[in-house]
Amino acid sequence: MQRLILPERPDWQARADGLGFTWHHDSGEPYWDDAAAYAFSLAEVEEGIEAPTAELHQMCLDLVDEAVKSERLMAQLDIPERLQDYVADSWKRGDPSLYGRFDFAYDGQSPAKLYEYNADTPTSVYETAVFQWLWLEDRIADGSIPAGTDQFNSLHEKLIDRFRTIFPDGGFVHFSSDPDFVEDRQTVRYLEDLAKQAGMDPKFVAIGDIGLNADGRFVDEENWLIQAMFKLYPWEQMLRDDYAEPLPTADIAVLEPAWKAILSNKGILPLLWERHAGHPNLLESYFEDDPAASALSTAHVRKPLFSREGANISIVEPGGTEQGLDGGYDGRAILQAVHAPPVFGGRHAIIGSWVVGDEPAGLSVREDVGRITRNTSSFVPHFIGDPG
Repeated sequence: MQRLILPERPDWQARADGLGFTWHHDSGEPYWDDAAAYAFSLAEVEEGIEAPTAELHQMCLDLVDEAVKSERLMAQLDIPERLQDYVADSWKRGDPSLYGRFDFAYDGQSPAKLYEYNADTPTSVYETAVFQWLWLEDRIADGSIPAGTDQFNSLHEKLIDRFRTIFPDGGFVHFSSDPDFVEDRQTVRYLEDLAKQAGMDPKFVAIGDIGLNADGRFVDEENWLIQAMFKLYPWEQMLRDDYAEPLPTADIAVLEPAWKAILSNKGILPLLWERHAGHPNLLESYFEDDPAASALSTAHVRKPLFSREGANISIVEPGGTEQGLDGGYDGRAILQAVHAPPVFGGRHAIIGSWVVGDEPAGLSVREDVGRITRNTSSFVPHFIGDPG
């Protein structure tokens, strides 16, 4: 695993804009980094990232199977009591999942360490699946990397296949997000395009325009019945919304399914550790109010159960505290052992390892000068092979 410096492609920003990847800069700062790349060996990808991803995903599914049968575990994960049966029933029915993303610390030498599982609303799917693949083709064409170089990236194809598996007869499916948040709306547009390629008929509805009809069924702004919906909207918020109560009887299929509320919760980290203590890909973790958390009293990472994009995460050490941005996340938290991301070229690198259905599907790399990955942390493309 190496970080390389490359000359920027002269037209990359225009190409990104033309493809709808308009969030390549944030407040003038580059989000997509076209002047760097990570090179991995095939063994690093297959053994260091892909294999742990498959194993951890199965461990997570086993945990869901246990949690939905336990009021104690559902309470530990702060699943609202009135909707615990709804979440459990979605698992027992076998409601299908589309995708998810593990975040790892990995340096190419030591075992990957799980930071968290973005199992419900993982973003950066477009830049992972499409724009970094186009980057690979361009770099091979301009000679920056050797001909025949590959990338761990079947995300685009696997997502189309997964849509076909979930909706074998095609049909009319709603897609929803906040229409005013550019990254979310463009991400959903990409998924709508994948759905079309899979034979579906997608229709967008803004999350705030979804209503209820007299029969207690969800409808869009034109009063079309919503029978199946992909939503880029977190379950922990959805389960607490005013319209949460009708969910169990509204006869609506949702992607991601409600049981993903369990896995998108950082409470799974101490639960996984409790069941697999010492596993090479896990970090020691406890619920903050667990007496056993005293083992991490001098140095730990504090994470609210529902924190996203590094918000309200703090790294507490004897020499001081590194604090993430305040995103308004409060409530219960977990403590996780400190394990700093590896540093390449003065920047901390985090591996995003993607799952589609139950299969590993590709990787992405995010970088930041600090140890806490934020929404503005840059995206760096990768390839597999000899950097030459």
